[in-house]
Amino acid sequence: MAGQHPDLDPAPAVDAYDYLKIVLNPDGTVTRGRDDPTTPAVPDPDHPSAVRTKDVPLDPTHNTWARIYVPPSSPAPDQKLPLIVYYHGGGFVLMSPSSTVNHDFCYLMAAKLSAVVVSPSYRLAPEHRLPAAYDDAVEALRWVRTAEDEWLRERVDFSRCFLMGTSAGGNIAYHVGLRACGAAAADLEPLVIRGLILHHPFFGRSLRTESEVRLFNDPTLPVNGADLLWELALPAGADRDHEYCNPTSVDRSEEWERMRAKGWRVVVAAGGGDPLIDQQRELTAELEAKGMDVVGIFGGEGDYHGVELVEPAKGELFVEKLKGIV
Repeated sequence: MAGQHPDLDPAPAVDAYDYLKIVLNPDGTVTRGRDDPTTPAVPDPDHPSAVRTKDVPLDPTHNTWARIYVPPSSPAPDQKLPLIVYYHGGGFVLMSPSSTVNHDFCYLMAAKLSAVVVSPSYRLAPEHRLPAAYDDAVEALRWVRTAEDEWLRERVDFSRCFLMGTSAGGNIAYHVGLRACGAAAADLEPLVIRGLILHHPFFGRSLRTESEVRLFNDPTLPVNGADLLWELALPAGADRDHEYCNPTSVDRSEEWERMRAKGWRVVVAAGGGDPLIDQQRELTAELEAKGMDVVGIFGGEGDYHGVELVEPAKGELFVEKLKGIV
């Protein structure tokens, strides 16, 4: 895909630091000032039909943890449920599993899909640049498969596991999938991964795509805001064609063939009003060309980056489309 050099960008409508509400400190850390409402976990809700949620520690040395969502037991309390391991978004720099938009989305999936959802935290950039988030995400997967937590052991069908994430979380799910597809089956037992659900995955490249040029000053995800997030998240000295950012910059035929051989299904969901839509479509096309089982769920021009987390009605419609997959 040909592209335009960033030197030809239009004038930014916003200052990226102000837009993200972050201040870069002299020591390379950032001060986060963005309003990020959070929702606490409720392990034992009074309402019998409510989704139960609780937080569990993962790695005390990294201060990572996960939130577990378990749907109501009825109508078949002894029925094992599929597992969704969901990685939250925030450009690798912001947010957590307790952020209200993430919590509400996971709650919705647990309720509507009758699935157990595990949403792990991970170390944030720039204090912890990539691949720290990927390492933590893989560690969370290992925790899930070995955890003695009763919610998981009693309710989860570990042979039906899906890796999912929104935005940066979609990027993480993709890279965890690349690592997991190369692991021996014994390394993941009892987990059996059935697929990846990449929801508005956060990817990029050095040259601008047509959608990035056209939607450069998009109010939800301005391109210069995405640029700053990548500048803070990528390894020092890496450019935007690094494999962490640009999924088509390196040959992944071997990994994709392993996914295909394992019968994985890959869902790529994106919005037509997202500056990232061109690259999301390109990845979908490349996966299809390699014989992968790919489902593209592409919204219209009014569907901005992460819209299903912000607009409940669209979130419900999206989750409804996942019923035939999970």
